[in-house]
Amino acid sequence: MLNNLVLGDDMLSLSFGGGRAAGFDYFWLRDNARDPESFDSRSHQRELFTAAVDPMIRPQAARLSDDGAALILDWPDLEIEAHYQADFLQQFSNAADPMRLPAAAPWDGASLDPQAVRLAYQELAGPDGVTPLMQRLVAHGFAVLTACPRSLEAVQEVADSIGYVRQTIFGGLFEFEANEGMADSAYTPKELRPHTDGTYSHDAPGVQLLLCVDYNAEGGESIMVDGARIAAELQATQPHIHADLTRIGVTGLYKGDGVELRARRPILRLDETGTLAQVSFNNYDRDTVRLADDDMRALYAGIRAFDGMANDPAMQWRYTLQPGDMLVFDNWRILHGRGAFRGQRKMAGAYINREDFESRVRSCGLA
Repeated sequence: MLNNLVLGDDMLSLSFGGGRAAGFDYFWLRDNARDPESFDSRSHQRELFTAAVDPMIRPQAARLSDDGAALILDWPDLEIEAHYQADFLQQFSNAADPMRLPAAAPWDGASLDPQAVRLAYQELAGPDGVTPLMQRLVAHGFAVLTACPRSLEAVQEVADSIGYVRQTIFGGLFEFEANEGMADSAYTPKELRPHTDGTYSHDAPGVQLLLCVDYNAEGGESIMVDGARIAAELQATQPHIHADLTRIGVTGLYKGDGVELRARRPILRLDETGTLAQVSFNNYDRDTVRLADDDMRALYAGIRAFDGMANDPAMQWRYTLQPGDMLVFDNWRILHGRGAFRGQRKMAGAYINREDFESRVRSCGLA
């Protein structure tokens, strides 16, 4: 319920339920009017030509509805009154960032409860649908779905519950096993040190799914490392290294199969508020470049620190996937790897775009 409406020179203020007061700039209110001339409620698109609005615009009249549920403003460029519902105003009563997701709770090998990341595939069909999986992805950055059907259809079904399968140079849904004819380290039986995928893509995949279809081998442990944990540790103990890894761009390269893909970003990419937005590291796919000497030395020092921590067993969660186990992980946070193996190990997988992952987090009420 709104009350205590006060009109100032540049903004108005009001209170919510007689409690906390909030101020709203007049131009912001005009820009975000929800009348049919200014806003299409079906498409959630702004119809107002913002650049044409007088920067000194002021409402000609202002009042609260009789029940206190809405602010009503009479604008000089509108023929109808503009109504602002209390819940709308309360939602924007401070400078909340609509892009903000729940803060990561970084983990290492000792602090992660292995059972906390396990989830039975059949639970996705329960009353909460995909929510339990999203809770694990938000909290820990990854989950292991158990007792999955050993088929591409199962990968498709899980991907569809989050967003949709992303098309890449590997196709949409994919299967792989040791194949020396493929121009990619993932198709070998050699050890794969922890890394993120798509460092050569300007828009790296947001989520990856990996289903163990068949395993008749020795070795091949899956390795998960929390990039957010590495970033926090570096910031606390080696702030100069952390700062260098947030500013020096690293070029990723995929060259083979008739394509040559390159993209560049820091290993630790921060958003405009200084918050960690993305971890992006793949020493296999790092392109050969020359930087200014000081930056080159700083980058190498950063790689030694970052990759050394990623390969420290104390930072790792290790588990040998069994047929029917599916790893689902946040590729913007979690580094993944695999131990060397001998024998047969067949996997299936897919990627999902980052924005679709974030959309599902919001639709599940987790942000």
